[in-house]
Amino acid sequence: MIISPCISICKTDPQTGYCYGCGRNNEEKKIWKHETTTDKWKQKNLEVIMGRLKGWQLKSFKESYEYKIKNGISLFKKNLKNE
Repeated sequence: MIISPCISICKTDPQTGYCYGCGRNNEEKKIWKHETTTDKWKQKNLEVIMGRLKGWQLKSFKESYEYKIKNGISLFKKNLKNE
């Protein structure tokens, strides 16, 4: 099972239509939620997402997504709990 790339920073860039946090567009977000969406599609979409993100945004996404995979919660949500 591939975990959703949502890192709890859900704001869409009005120019590109991509989420600032995960780099997905609204259609991709919907597809991730379908029961029939395959891990193959999800893996390919992760590659597409990482191709969209650049610089600090890519670095921040990777760090938070890896943390979410290991701990079941994004760094953003973890930091909210610690406040």
